[in-house]
Amino acid sequence: MRVSNRLWAGVGTAVLACGLGAAALAADANVPDLVNRKALRVCATPSNLPYSNEKLEGFENKIANIIAEELKLPVEYTWFPQAPGMVRKTLAAKRCDVMMQTVQADEFTQNTNAYYRTTYAIIYKKGQGLDGVTSIFDPKLKEKRVGIQAGQPAADYVAKAGLMVKAKPYLLQVDTRYINPMKDMIDDLKKGDIDVAILWGPFAGFYTKDDADLTVVPMLDEQAGLPKLEYRLTMGVRNGEQDWKRQLNAIIKKRQGDIDKVLLDYRVPLIDEDNKLITAARQ
Repeated sequence: MRVSNRLWAGVGTAVLACGLGAAALAADANVPDLVNRKALRVCATPSNLPYSNEKLEGFENKIANIIAEELKLPVEYTWFPQAPGMVRKTLAAKRCDVMMQTVQADEFTQNTNAYYRTTYAIIYKKGQGLDGVTSIFDPKLKEKRVGIQAGQPAADYVAKAGLMVKAKPYLLQVDTRYINPMKDMIDDLKKGDIDVAILWGPFAGFYTKDDADLTVVPMLDEQAGLPKLEYRLTMGVRNGEQDWKRQLNAIIKKRQGDIDKVLLDYRVPLIDEDNKLITAARQ
């Protein structure tokens, strides 16, 4: 997933501002289609679960298989670490034809239709006096030590709630082949080094899936004047390749239920356009 620097680790790769001028015009033009027709060529990070890895264990790997099944093609990967330049050196360089997850188009990419929507989550241990907490502004959190990746949109909520003084910061922009602050945060929560963890939804679900003592609550209490917490996730394709984008959109629509099932299996907190939790695959 590509998002702004404030959401880098929460989704995977960087989202840049929308391209203007010539880039915007290019997005509207129907340029020659350079998509490989012998394989579904996917741009992906090699060690970034729950999204993707070289063992093909991530939900992006599973969703790529769904797309390939509809296309009746094998999947081929171009691996690139989670770092600046990923889009330019993979998709834009025509080494692959689709990024399985992005938020916002830039000068190199355009968006497909969104295939899921998610948000940040609050995580805490059961039976520690926090049962029933659904908001970062709950008085029960006063004086609690909160784990947060500094620089994420959710950090503004922690600050607004007056919890930043005792908060424990975790790195945001990292190469997940070598360091994993998201897993470290959950490990610290289990050990009692922090009382509450705030994580991007897909990480929150994935790193708590084997622990029934942890409660995961999606953050649905956005406030005016603070950054948004929920995002629509799309696939990213090269600017101008409209036929390819439309083909992917048709597959997303047809296989939405199967895509939902994959995401729910990975415990990604899915929310609809009314900010209601999606608990079963859509038909």
